[in-house]
Amino acid sequence: MTQPARVQIGASDLRIAPLALGGNVFGWTADRDASFDVLDAFLAGGGDFVDTADGYSHWAPGHTGGESETLIGEWLTARGNRDDVVIATKVSTHPAFAGLAPDNVRAAAAASLARLQTDRIDLYYAHFDDEETPLEETVAAFSGLVDDGTVRAIGVSNYSAERVAEWFRIARDGGYHLPVALQPHYNLVERDFETNGLRAEAEREGLAVFPYFSLAKGFLSGKYRAADDATAAGASPRAGEAVGYLDDRGRAVLDALDAVASAHQVPVAAVALAWLRLQPTVAAPIASARSTAQLPALLDSITLELSAEELTSLTAASA
Repeated sequence: MTQPARVQIGASDLRIAPLALGGNVFGWTADRDASFDVLDAFLAGGGDFVDTADGYSHWAPGHTGGESETLIGEWLTARGNRDDVVIATKVSTHPAFAGLAPDNVRAAAAASLARLQTDRIDLYYAHFDDEETPLEETVAAFSGLVDDGTVRAIGVSNYSAERVAEWFRIARDGGYHLPVALQPHYNLVERDFETNGLRAEAEREGLAVFPYFSLAKGFLSGKYRAADDATAAGASPRAGEAVGYLDDRGRAVLDALDAVASAHQVPVAAVALAWLRLQPTVAAPIASARSTAQLPALLDSITLELSAEELTSLTAASA
């Protein structure tokens, strides 16, 4: 197996293969055994970066949040491979730890460490902006976690460009640790990131960008070609949202993906992820897998190189 080139997460000392495995499905649509199988296969396939959040999967009936972290922690302990994996998690959406007040951030980090069965969080995100808490307090709290060794690096997710810039201003003025990563909604059919100021901010500050919904809730995997595909056996819980992209533009994107995938003899999903990985500021797309059968397409994207002409054709189709 060809080992993927590793990328640095911003100005941190963290280096990863250029694909993040999304942990949102663990304990939700993937049970313990399936989650362990996916994690094992991801590492065996050259991946080493797992992205989760303390709130996953509180939205599911009977769940309270923390299910994903708990399974990842059990897997890390069972495999004894903590030093081989970079773990990113987030705070603000767990029902018991909502928001970004300083005491809550510290308590949530401690709870995440316990669930993950580890002594440090490699990359810790502010998951959603909390405008009820002064940003100065949140910035100081995150920096304090780095000072005490609980967190190795800081990230921000779902923030506006203006609020990201404000975080940096506050951090510099206060002598606090700066963020190194940004997690926005971005993919081949959701391209606001390019024009809403976030990409410019990432370029300005040297942020490593990790887009979520990289496959547009499954649409860019190519498995949803008609509206009734959303109700087919095995469709994901987000299939109904995925088929929402089935307009003229969406079909043009699928046609362009099909052509490139055929040329390289790889799955459509691999091409969509490779396009995203090759965009300015992007360090690695985030994609999840409910089963090992879904993993090869994701892993293929790590080493897939697209020509300038192929990149142009995909970009034009989604314009």
